[in-house]
Amino acid sequence: MAWYAYCVAERQAFPELCRHRRPMPLAGVSGLFGNQTFLFPASDLAVIVSEHSPEDTDRLDQQAAKDHARVVADCFKLSTVLPFRFGTTFQDDDALRRSVRSNQRHFQANVERLRGKAEMHLKVLVDDICPGNAARDMTVGQQYLTSLRESASRQRERQSKARALSIQMHRMFLPLAEEITCKRMDTGKMLLDIAHLIDNKTVERYQNKYTSATLELKDCRMQLSGPWPPYHFVHKTTPQHQHSA
Repeated sequence: MAWYAYCVAERQAFPELCRHRRPMPLAGVSGLFGNQTFLFPASDLAVIVSEHSPEDTDRLDQQAAKDHARVVADCFKLSTVLPFRFGTTFQDDDALRRSVRSNQRHFQANVERLRGKAEMHLKVLVDDICPGNAARDMTVGQQYLTSLRESASRQRERQSKARALSIQMHRMFLPLAEEITCKRMDTGKMLLDIAHLIDNKTVERYQNKYTSATLELKDCRMQLSGPWPPYHFVHKTTPQHQHSA
């Protein structure tokens, strides 16, 4: 039997696994294509899976990705979870057990690190401080070199602006960890995509800080979602920052 895998969870969070060593149905949670989900026990961990056939591989579309995320979110209500990438499958029981066994120390360390924590997701849209990124003058000589220097200068200014704004966000929200990306949109604005790792107990406080931030940063358009499973922090041990424009 091939398995489609959604996430790793804590076995102790599911009392029905206490006396069983074989996969047990996970009540109330349907998987991809309406399939029954199962708790697959593996040492102190449990892997949430559903049956997978070769034909299912061609059906892994956008709706399937949403269903994958839904299953992970449902399990997150019950346990610390380590989400698998969308489309992760195992050929049979032995392949799944070998994978968990070979990664067990890594999985358990991440479960300990992320227990009681959640991810909040901020999108911050601001005006580009260097609008009108005109096409370079491609003539040979001094004009072309000047154009290159101006382009490099604009990029440095954008990166500086993004860095300053991300630092401001960090001071406002004080996350346990963060991952930030920045890119210039076709509309001429800059988008900061921010994932913050926080303690579950501080979600309400975080939401209140978001309300304050929207009032204080009137030149920014902000959007908040969460709490989510810690997708961005499963494989991260240090804060991540990426700025590109």
